[in-house]
Amino acid sequence: MKNTLRNTLIALITFSTPAFAAASSSASGGGLLISLFVGFFALIIICQLVPATIMLIGTLKGLFGRDHKEVANH
Repeated sequence: MKNTLRNTLIALITFSTPAFAAASSSASGGGLLISLFVGFFALIIICQLVPATIMLIGTLKGLFGRDHKEVANH
């Protein structure tokens, strides 16, 4: 019984290795849907970077700007 089980496991492991090698070859072709998916999320990130950059520039102008008006004491 042990020999039969051992031989069966050896046969399964031996014959399943080409299947593992074949699975990685199909991963190279992406396809149009994957490109659109990645492009959509890249567009979302770019659309969030534009307002963040404008806000950063406004903050830096506010911190380091030359227009400092002094408040008059009454």
